Amino acid sequence: MTQAIQTSAIVGVIGAGAMGAGIAQVAALAGHTVLLYDLDAKALDKAHIGIATNVQRLIDKKKLDQATGDNAVDRVRIVTNLADLRTAALVIEAVAERLDVKRALFGELESIVTPECILATNTSSISITAIAAPLKHPSRVVGMHFFNPAPLMALVEVVRGLATSDDVARTVYATSAAWGKQPVHAKSTPGFIVNRVARPFYAEALRVLNEQGADAASIDAVMRNSGGFRMGPFELMDLIGHDVNFAVTQSVFNAYFNDPRFTPSLIQQELVNAGFLGRKSGRGFYDYGADAAKPVARIETHTRTPSNIVLGESAPLYEHPQARLADASAKRNDMPGLVAQIDDAYLFVTDGRTATERAHALGIDNIVLIDLALDYAHAPSIAITRARQCDDDAYAAAAGALSKAGYAVVPMNDIAGMAVMRTVAMLVNEAADAVNQGVCTSADLDLAMEKGVNYPLGPLAWGERIGIARIHDVLLNLAAHYGEDRYRASPLISALRYSGQRFH
Repeated sequence: MTQAIQTSAIVGVIGAGAMGAGIAQVAALAGHTVLLYDLDAKALDKAHIGIATNVQRLIDKKKLDQATGDNAVDRVRIVTNLADLRTAALVIEAVAERLDVKRALFGELESIVTPECILATNTSSISITAIAAPLKHPSRVVGMHFFNPAPLMALVEVVRGLATSDDVARTVYATSAAWGKQPVHAKSTPGFIVNRVARPFYAEALRVLNEQGADAASIDAVMRNSGGFRMGPFELMDLIGHDVNFAVTQSVFNAYFNDPRFTPSLIQQELVNAGFLGRKSGRGFYDYGADAAKPVARIETHTRTPSNIVLGESAPLYEHPQARLADASAKRNDMPGLVAQIDDAYLFVTDGRTATERAHALGIDNIVLIDLALDYAHAPSIAITRARQCDDDAYAAAAGALSKAGYAVVPMNDIAGMAVMRTVAMLVNEAADAVNQGVCTSADLDLAMEKGVNYPLGPLAWGERIGIARIHDVLLNLAAHYGEDRYRASPLISALRYSGQRFH
């Protein structure tokens, strides 16, 4: 079994920005002497002060004793000459995201470090193969992608280029684990694991907004309170910065030769053009001015108390909303897919079709849909929509029943797949494609999304919970509705559906 580098080994970190400083802190706390290099002397001073401050916070919180913390800070050495890295066993670069810059840096390092030194790049999206290609020894180049802030985020993507040696990748994997991180193996493809699989979280929300399915605050609320995500997509994009998020989307889109799954949003492009970059500029989807009102989701007020509730078929996905709507002794209607009949309204979970399409297919006007929830039993809110032909009284009864069941009912216009369901289906789809293409294993993919972007559940495990057949149906219905290749189902999802097999 390949071992981590010894704690006596010297680690070089190039780039004293937030990421480089964070990586230096992680390595120093793991026991290594760290040589931190940057062309900017002020950046180096700022980084060293920041590391000392962060470590002292850990001491104050009783997570470190004073001596251990002080020794770690002392092990971070500032160097101003690249040649000072000649004794390093591992060098990690965290410089500008430009291929030419990284190639030039590693080319210079090759003439300085020992032949055994591992050259790791913290790039989030540039091909490891391309970075390593001009070097004399490309086998020692590997991706070591930390997530920001590096001291807090557990995930490290260990990324192999075509020339990366197995020993180098395994050593970096073991070293990451020794540093208290959760490493995963990935093949060098655009976006690696997380930045590829996470694209639908932003893309589907932007599309729902563009089609006026709901406003940003309502979508964010539904994704948090019903979907179980820590942040909604719009508040997260505002936090990341639209210049950064849009650039990553463009990079992935271009790298996949304009695959429609990764199409950038015109809405986000307009924000970038306007300089509305999010929190850092004071305005993005939301206004962050001192006097700005806090964004609030719409809550349905057009409700009434229903006189009769008949529960639909018994199924795992429906049992919890049914339990909140009525007593288990309530009458049953065995209509396929029905959650409940509430007076004249027929309540279903979205399947990727609009409520209007389902009303037409069933020959029933009063169709009302609810969105997916991570946990219907405890979700504080639920999104709801209705067919265009649904009458107001039937809709009010359905909304009233859901409200009485303890849900904050968030109204949406009738859009295919609603918000949570279409997003989760596309996350599962992209995750399945990554596994199908050999980027990573199913286990590593779910781990990466949970540890790298704090998803409430790995997409593949989530897909299994919902049901692979149901996810497949949602994708087929979205593809039929839009007539776009964007929603094509992964071959792996199709194969698992028809074989009865699972991701895990």
